[in-house]
Amino acid sequence: MTTWALVVETTMSAGDRKHIEAHVVAHVSGARAEALAELERFARRYAPEHPRSPRRRRLLRSGDGLLLVVDGAWQSFATRFTVAEVLEDSAAPVDPEPVEGPSGPTGSPEEPTEPVASLDEPAEPVDQVERYADGVPVKPAWLGRDDLA
Repeated sequence: MTTWALVVETTMSAGDRKHIEAHVVAHVSGARAEALAELERFARRYAPEHPRSPRRRRLLRSGDGLLLVVDGAWQSFATRFTVAEVLEDSAAPVDPEPVEGPSGPTGSPEEPTEPVASLDEPAEPVDQVERYADGVPVKPAWLGRDDLA
């Protein structure tokens, strides 16, 4: 079964420091159409960091994904959402090989497979810090540290 990476390329910073950063936000196993549908759901919920005061938001479909253009007060910011087939991943988890038992290999290929990662779950581990609804930590990281003078 093919594994697809959902890639987000977004504009970071502003002015002369403006640049593009790319991140793989999730993996989807299955057909390309399923991956594109998941990508569209993600793009519709996506809220870019820039611009701070959006005036217009346009989500456009292209051949391999979507393009989000958000106009701010002075500049436009773009975010590209792409579906790409995973050909190689040096940090991919290794699937255990089936073990031969008395009745043959274990595991049946008829079982439905789950996506490799869900967009509802973060791609990276999240720290277990208690946070307010706006994301600000309840207890500052520096509070209680003895090495600060």
